[in-house]
Formats: sequence, C-alpha cells, structure tokens
Amino acid sequence: MAIDTAGASPRPSIFGWFRRMREEEAERARTNPFLVRALEEEKREGQWIATVARTIALVLIALLLPFLNPTVSVFYYEAFMIAFIAIGWLQLRVAQVGQSRAELGLIMLDLTLLTFVCVVPSPLVLDDIPTAMNYRFDAFIYFFVILAVGTLAYSWRTILSMGSWMALLWLAGLIGVMLFGYRNEVLGEAALAAFGGYPEILSEIDPNSVQPSVRVQEIVVALIVAGILALKGLRSNRLLMKQADIAAERANLSRYFSPNMVDVLASARRDVGAVRNQDVAVMFVDIVGFTRIAESGSAQDVMRLLRRYHAVIEAAVFDNGGTLDKYLGDGVMATFGTPEAGPDDAANALKAAHAIIAAMEPFNRESTKAGAPALTVSIGLHYGPVILGDIGPSRRLEFAVLGDTVNVASRLEAASRELGCRVVASDALVKAARPNDGDGTAEVAGFSAAGAVALRGRSAAMEVWTL
Repeated sequence: MAIDTAGASPRPSIFGWFRRMREEEAERARTNPFLVRALEEEKREGQWIATVARTIALVLIALLLPFLNPTVSVFYYEAFMIAFIAIGWLQLRVAQVGQSRAELGLIMLDLTLLTFVCVVPSPLVLDDIPTAMNYRFDAFIYFFVILAVGTLAYSWRTILSMGSWMALLWLAGLIGVMLFGYRNEVLGEAALAAFGGYPEILSEIDPNSVQPSVRVQEIVVALIVAGILALKGLRSNRLLMKQADIAAERANLSRYFSPNMVDVLASARRDVGAVRNQDVAVMFVDIVGFTRIAESGSAQDVMRLLRRYHAVIEAAVFDNGGTLDKYLGDGVMATFGTPEAGPDDAANALKAAHAIIAAMEPFNRESTKAGAPALTVSIGLHYGPVILGDIGPSRRLEFAVLGDTVNVASRLEAASRELGCRVVASDALVKAARPNDGDGTAEVAGFSAAGAVALRGRSAAMEVWTL
C-alpha cells in the first residue's frame, strides 16, 4: 500500500532547532536596540571577567606545575602558561558581539595549543619515554578550565562549538599518537612479561598504551559538559532577551507617562488597557497663531521650534504626574489621572498649567536671541468622567481617553482667544482641585472666575475660571 507523504511535515532536527534559535536571536537584536546594548554590555563585562579569571587560573596552574613536575621540563610548560595568558588578553582586545573570525581563531589556537601540550612530550625530557606516557598526567582536565572561563564571555553557540572542537582535537591527538607516536618496545615487553596474565592491569601499566577507552570517555564527558554549559548559556541568553524586552516596553511607556507612573505600570498586575470609566483631568495646549509661523519659517526651523516647545510641555506634564496622550501638530493633549486615578489629579493639572506659562518666558527669551519667533500658548482644562481603554485593531492598539470631558477641554482651549487669557479652566476642575471646597489653594492662585461661557457644540453655558 502506497503512503502519501506529500503533506507530512518535515522531522525537526537538532541542527534546524539551532538555526531557528540563531535566526530568532538575530531578528530580536535587529528590532530591539535595548537588546543590542544589553548584549554589548554583557559581552564587554563578561569578556573582562573571563580574562581576569583566566589569568588568575593560569597563574595558579603555573605555581602548581613545579609541584607536579619537579624537573627541568617544567620550564617548557611554564612557557606555554605565558602564551595562554597572552592569548586571553588578545581575546579581550578583539572581542565583539556577533561573529568574529579573529576571536574564533584565537579560541581555536587556545584549544590546539593545549592539545599539543597534552599530547606531545616536552623536548626537555631526555629519557626514552613513549609518547603515550603523556596521557598518564591526566592533562585533559585543563580543557575544562578553558571551557568554564568561556561561559563567562561567549554565547551558548560558541560554548557548544568549543566542546565539539575539544572532542575533535583530542580525537585527532589520539589517532596521531597511535599512528606516529614513539613506542619503547623494551618497556612494553617488560610490562607484558610482568602482567601478561592480568590484562586489566596491563592496560594500565603498559607505557605504550594510549588507553583508548579512557580517551573516548574523556571525549564523551567533554561533549556532555559542553552541552550542559551551552544549555545554561542559552537560558541566560533568553533571560537577557526578556529583560531587554521589558526595558523596551518601559521605554515605550516613558514616552507617554511620567517616570513614577512608568514604575507603577511596570509593576501593575491588571490590564492597563481594559475599558473602564473614571474621572480624569484633561489638558489641551495649543500655540496661538502657529499657522502664520509655519508659513513664514523653513521646515527645519519650524520642526526645531516645535521640538523645543514639546519638550517644555512634556517636562511640565511629567513633573506633575501627568500623561502625554498625543501630539496634535502644535497642539498637545495631556491627562492627569490616567491610567490610575488619584486625589490630586485636578490640582496637578493646574500645577502643570502654571509650569507651562512660567516656562514659556525663558523659552521665548532664548527663541528671540536665536532669531526665532516668540510663542503664545493657550491652555484648556476640564475635569470629569472619561472612557479609558485600548482602541484599534490588534496590530495597532492605542491607549485612548474618550468622552465629553475631552471635547470640553478642547473647546475651553479654543475659548481662551475670545476671553483674552492664557488658561481657561472649568469650574468642575477648580472645585476638584480645592480640598473640601475650600478657597485660596496655591493651584488656583491667579485664576479668577469669568462667569458662564457658551462653548461651541454645547447647549448650556459653562462656568469657567481664567488666568
């Protein structure tokens, strides 16, 4: 019976998984600048720590060698310790995030030199010693020092590669000794004569034996350890990516909310974008006569002026616990009490209005000195119920503040021109800013009652205050 395999999905492979992981990390690094900075910082710090740790470890090993090998040949190995320390500092110099041929070349040089030292006898040894005797010194354990130090600086992929290179180099060294190593037949025959009836002991005693089973065991253990360390590195890398994503989310929040509100939102457990009703203070700020300014100035000058102006508004809003809802060209909409309402929202809106008016004086002085036009701003403030929540499709959600309160605040800002003032605040906002309906609060200072004002689109007049 024929089996149709056309629709069958391909079997997942370990290499395909590694490739997908690498592509995913590259894509996230490309789209998240916080991840790029985090990786660069982690690489610099990790490489520095790894270099220092490696240097200390090699110095300790250099001090240990005379105890392990109290002969003249120890100077041969001490020279290699100096070489390994130098390679470590060279790795620090060429280290970078991503693939670096120089860095990979130095890692390979590290492992190749260590394999050479472990397998090839010292030329200072004059005795007729078989090459296989070098394995009796159990020098393979020093590979794990390099591997362990590598986890401090290298990615999980590099650690996995190092484990593979270790295994291949050790295997190549084993084959090289078996094929080309020096054998002392006299010693071999003596060992055979003494322990020929005990093959297990002979395999340990025979100076010409490379003990293949032990060497294979070392290779397998090296691969296992490298795989475990790579897995730990992968988990650390995923954690770093997650932290970078959180930093990016906080940066996005900081574009709209004050720093203290960002902390509240970052630790909030409920859905901030859930639809709900609450009382909020709404502020509209606009530049009077901006159309004339835009027509007379160059595009670069106008944009430069707007950026400075927006910075003033942002500082006043954020310093008083407000939220920047949106920029409307030369206009700005801000709210106080979003996404979390508080008892001082109305008062904070009045404080922000005072701050904007006060900041425009030095702003205009600086503009005049630079040859730019002075700006006159108008502000409308209202307090009342609004609808909060996310609007838009899933791919383009936007946190929105909707309702009649928003429309009234916009109308109050427009009314400032007819009333000949800089700020128009509704009676509802002023009452909300006054504790226990008292009078004379600092936030209301300078405002005067202007009576009832008819607003466009509303049938009933509204009591307002002006500054």
